[in-house]
Amino acid sequence: MHFDINQLIEQYGYLAVVIGCIAEGETFALLGGVMAHEKLLRYSGVVLAVMLGGFLGDQLLYYIGRHFGSRILRRFKKHQGKLKRANRMIRRYPVLFIIGVRFMYGFRVIGPIIIGASRLGPLKFLVFNAIGAFIWSLVFVTLGYFAGEMITPWLHRLDHHLKHLLWLAAAVVFVLLLRLAFRRWSRRHDD
Repeated sequence: MHFDINQLIEQYGYLAVVIGCIAEGETFALLGGVMAHEKLLRYSGVVLAVMLGGFLGDQLLYYIGRHFGSRILRRFKKHQGKLKRANRMIRRYPVLFIIGVRFMYGFRVIGPIIIGASRLGPLKFLVFNAIGAFIWSLVFVTLGYFAGEMITPWLHRLDHHLKHLLWLAAAVVFVLLLRLAFRRWSRRHDD
């Protein structure tokens, strides 16, 4: 049986990106951008798919936080100081926290749960979650698109199977470097 990844991406690409962004986030956003560069998917479609996946994932986490957040957050005994700091930020700057939580290293998953547990209103979260998801999708899909522009000439020369492994490894390394840079930036601004 012949398995054609290009045909799968063309047939299920956007759905795969949405589901991937619900579950993981940055990696699928970056890979979606690379796919758009490769003309396997349309850039605007990838941005919308990434936005939808990020939005739905954070909405789900927010409602988990509203219903179970106190119980979940009590389990993070070592991080209670950080959680209190996050709650202060939510009270002072709710809009910036909702929009920015996607870009905060270490808060990507737990952030919406903290926001839900803080009892911030669902409508406010919904509106600014959508805005944050849009900004986040534009940034990461565009980064993936331009990364694809840089690595595509090399990838076309490589064997088909090796190409996919290197493509995945490059995206993972890029995400890790981006997270490390953001963590260092956050530490400097926390002090």
